[in-house]
Amino acid sequence: MKFFLDTANLNEIREGVSLGLVDGITTNPSLVAKEGGVDFKQHVVAICELVAGDVSAEVTSLDTEGMLSEGREYAAIAPNVVVKCPLTADGLRATRQLTSEGIRVNVTLCFSPAQAILAAKAGAAYISPFIGRLDDIGQNGLELVRDIVEIYNNYNWKTEVLAASIRHPIHVIETARAGADVATMPFKVMQQLIKHPLTDKGLDQFLADWRKSVSSKPDQNVNLLKEVVNVRQ
Repeated sequence: MKFFLDTANLNEIREGVSLGLVDGITTNPSLVAKEGGVDFKQHVVAICELVAGDVSAEVTSLDTEGMLSEGREYAAIAPNVVVKCPLTADGLRATRQLTSEGIRVNVTLCFSPAQAILAAKAGAAYISPFIGRLDDIGQNGLELVRDIVEIYNNYNWKTEVLAASIRHPIHVIETARAGADVATMPFKVMQQLIKHPLTDKGLDQFLADWRKSVSSKPDQNVNLLKEVVNVRQ
């Protein structure tokens, strides 16, 4: 499974990339707006310079021609830009046309298996089911991911399932179990995946025992203690 960060914040992207875990980025108009009036295209350029993997940039037009114009413009920014189009009739038309031109498309705002079938038929590179938003209204977002994966496998469709609207680590674990190709998540969720209280407790105990050993042989072990403390920090 590939990990994407769902953010437009350059500091979060830098930190995520430094962990060696980030395979790509997804953005949307809401995320870009949080960055305080940045120029959208210039910001996408900056993101693409930080990340070697796919970077999804979402169109804001609602009509096919507008999506095509924006999509071509965004795709020209960098070879790893993937154009995000909404799952509407106009969005599907734009997806088919952009795909025919060799431009990859991430079809976003998917909430049903039927919509996912249409996106694959239109040639989408990615389909983005929004599992958290379904959970918010009392539906099972993870079940949607399972259904899409099953359907796509039936026909060997190449469209990758990109689980979106992820809210917590359980979403990541369950989408991995369901066979999603990608999980895109806020940076805080990626941080939560790393942490476990028993890991911290165990490391603290190891360090405490090590300090006791060092205190009994200060001359022999002081340098090794420094190395262990640096790792802990």
